[in-house]
Amino acid sequence: MKVVIPLAGFGTRLRPFTFTKPKPLINVAGKPVLGHLLDKMAGLPIDEYIFIVGYLGDQVEEYVRKQYPIPARFVVQNEMLGQSHAIWLAREYLGHDPVFVAFVDTLFEANLGVLSLFTEDALIFVKEVEDPSSYGVAITNDEGYITKFIEKPKTKENREAVIGLYYFKDGQALIDAISQSMADEKNKIKGEYYIADAMNKMIESGQKFRTVQVSVWLDCGRVDTVLETNRYLLEHGHDNGSKFHANESIIVPPVHIDPTATITRSVIGPHVTVAAGCEVSGSIISNSILDEGATVVHALMERSLIGRNAHVEDRPDTFNVGDSSSIGYT
Repeated sequence: MKVVIPLAGFGTRLRPFTFTKPKPLINVAGKPVLGHLLDKMAGLPIDEYIFIVGYLGDQVEEYVRKQYPIPARFVVQNEMLGQSHAIWLAREYLGHDPVFVAFVDTLFEANLGVLSLFTEDALIFVKEVEDPSSYGVAITNDEGYITKFIEKPKTKENREAVIGLYYFKDGQALIDAISQSMADEKNKIKGEYYIADAMNKMIESGQKFRTVQVSVWLDCGRVDTVLETNRYLLEHGHDNGSKFHANESIIVPPVHIDPTATITRSVIGPHVTVAAGCEVSGSIISNSILDEGATVVHALMERSLIGRNAHVEDRPDTFNVGDSSSIGYT
C-alpha cells in the first residue's frame, strides 16, 4: 500500500505561526500534528509514504527524516490547484497499488485494521456531525454504498461528513478519475480541483464506495481547534505532568511538559503543552501551547499559542504570539 499525504497549503488560518513553520509541524500534546498522524499509521503494511509538500516543505522533510525511519518520498506542489492536483502529482509512484490518502489537518480515532479486510473499490472515513453545511458529505443508499459526494449541503438530511481519509483499492483508477476531472476547468471551485469531483466520476463509472465511521475527529486547521485537539490528546494518553519536577510550582494535569523545560514559581495546567527549552516563571498558564524555546514571565495566560523562541512578559491576557516575537518586553 502507498500513502499519500498532501500538506502543501499555506495554513493561512493559523497565521502568524505558519509564516515560519508549516501547519503540519504545529505542536499539540508534545508532538507535531504530522507526528501524531504518522503514529496512527504505524503497523499498516505501507510500502512508501509520499508527502506532497510546498511552502516550507524542507522543514517537513527534515522532521520526517529525523524522527521516522520510514520509506518516504517528497514531491513539491508549486501551484496550489487543490486536493486532486496534489494527489495527481504522485501519479508516477502509485500504479495499481492500493493507496491511502490522508490530509494532515485530520487526527482521528479509528480502527485502520479494516483496510486489510476491505475488498471493494474505496473506503471513505466519515463522522456524523450536527450541522453538515460546512463540510463535504457522503450520500449512501439502502445497501450502504455511496451514491454521491456533496460539498456544503444546504439541508441536514445527510450528516456523514468526509474527514479527509480515503482508501482506494487501485491507485491508477483514482489518478484516471482525477485526470478526467482536471481536463475540464469547469470542475474548478475557486481555482482548485477537489477530490469529491473525481470520486463522483469513479462512482458514476460503476465503482463501489463504502463509508466507515470514526469515533473521534480532531481538526488542526485553526487556533481554536488546535487547542481543542491539544486538550483531547492530553486527556487521552499524552499527559506526563506527574513525571515533571517544577521549582516552587503547581502542575495541574493533564499537561505535557518537555523534560528540558524550566518552570519556576508558576501554575501550569490544565491542558497545557510546554515544548523543549521553554522557560516559564511567575506565571499562571492554562489551555495553551508553548512552542520550543518560548519564554513566559509574569503572565496570566489562557487559550493562547506561543511560537518558537517567542518572549511574553507582564501580560494578563489571551493572545497568540508568532515565532521569535516579543510582547511586553524590551
